[in-house]
Amino acid sequence: MILNILAVSAEAFPLAKTGGLGDAVSGLCRALHRPGHTHVTLMLPAYPAALEQAGPLHECARLEGLAGGTATLLAGTVPSLGLPVLLLRNDALYRRDGLYADAEGNEYPDNAVRFAALAQAAARVAWGIPGVQRPDIVHAHDWHAALVPLYLRQMRADEPKTLLTLHNIAFQGVFPLDLAPALGIRQSFCTSDCAEFWGRLNFLKAGIRHADLISVVSRTYAREILTPAFGCGLEGVLADRADDSISIPNGIDVSVWNPQADEYLPGLGFSIGRMENKAVCKRRLQERFGLTPDPAAAVMALGSRVTRQKMADVAAQALPGALEAHPELQVCILGRGEKPLEAALQDLGRRYPGRCAVHVGFQEPEAHLLHAGADILLHGSRFEPFGLTPLYAMRYGTIPIGSRVGGMADTIRDPGAPRGLESMRQATGVLFDGDSAADMAAAIDRALALRRHPDIWQAMQRNAMRTDFSWSRAAPLYLRAYRALCPRRPAGVPAARVPAVGPKEESRGRRAGLLGYADPAWTRP
Repeated sequence: MILNILAVSAEAFPLAKTGGLGDAVSGLCRALHRPGHTHVTLMLPAYPAALEQAGPLHECARLEGLAGGTATLLAGTVPSLGLPVLLLRNDALYRRDGLYADAEGNEYPDNAVRFAALAQAAARVAWGIPGVQRPDIVHAHDWHAALVPLYLRQMRADEPKTLLTLHNIAFQGVFPLDLAPALGIRQSFCTSDCAEFWGRLNFLKAGIRHADLISVVSRTYAREILTPAFGCGLEGVLADRADDSISIPNGIDVSVWNPQADEYLPGLGFSIGRMENKAVCKRRLQERFGLTPDPAAAVMALGSRVTRQKMADVAAQALPGALEAHPELQVCILGRGEKPLEAALQDLGRRYPGRCAVHVGFQEPEAHLLHAGADILLHGSRFEPFGLTPLYAMRYGTIPIGSRVGGMADTIRDPGAPRGLESMRQATGVLFDGDSAADMAAAIDRALALRRHPDIWQAMQRNAMRTDFSWSRAAPLYLRAYRALCPRRPAGVPAARVPAVGPKEESRGRRAGLLGYADPAWTRP
């Protein structure tokens, strides 16, 4: 029997993307979709860009009574992904310039309605809509889709099963509790055992409480979020569901992030044994960002959201000293985020013309050039659920400097300075502890010192480029989780709609035999 998966998300590249979530969702869905075995359908809001990127669409259902009003469900395919897609169309909710916020960075005041509507629609698809494939599993991603399990509980539907993936619990979807009736959430679910959180409505908490299974995107992050330092107030809720939680590391789409055949860098392919074009990419990066063309310069890139989480504030403090201490250093910054931090970095660019350049915004071609042309990636983070950006950099032989937190602690290999210089021949990057400017500056000093030993630096590049971070490592583990949740039924037999027993029911993870679920070891050079 074919296993049918409905993946519900606010983002999936190329339909919609603001950061790593969009890449992670599309990459995983592509890896899981195996005609004849596993059928994956993406479900997203019908943003303008999503309508453009999807193939021909047709209306397959009209959904009344949703939060925000009546919407239509459009079905089609995403040609670049080879995946079927369902887009929820309500132009009053989704026809906007940004996914979550306006051009000034202000979150849309009706985000609760916008994403509750998406979850309601997904729950209806899961329950069954004529002419639309009913899924065996609903895979909800982050807070935007986290109400799907709650709505299915309200329907008293024990099937299809639900899996909630936590990509970043710092973003929880917290709104006034009095919005619950307008969002179709019953009063009995607005308690501390369900969706209520310090007198507010918390979408992510609701999902954690009601999902059949919870996955976390890295081993270290899964441990960290059980502590007050990283749990963002949900550590107790997560501890209560520990028996129903697993950690499966994310991956990257190695067909998209491929230094040998990158569609955004035509004619500039390179590989471990043929690195000449990396130097060409470096020159183009310098020209594109307005840096002084210099093949001997050490070009350090920052490519991420400009936020405190990503230590943009720390970078603004650490980089002036680094530029003063290292005449060979050049810095190029690409990203958008918090306006005061953008301004601080732009000021840095004005202070060091030709040596520091800042492009506020995000363009996919620029991101690929950034990773291909830079020598070093600076990716500080106060917390990092997984950390896709350093993995992109490693694919292109760009050595990451990362914080020793979350997924970066799992994926960047650094024996540590006390082990001596020769030990770095086994490394793939540089890790640092702490979140002060001095901590970051010391890591930059260390990376630049390593670069002055070409044989060691080249060994690190080779190690990084050889490491396998593809979705082929993670997809089988998700399939195992799906099968544990949804044992095979005879073909043609519909899922039973039986009452659920509520949020305090027996541990499904224990019944499914998922305790002790192991992460794969990433391939090491």
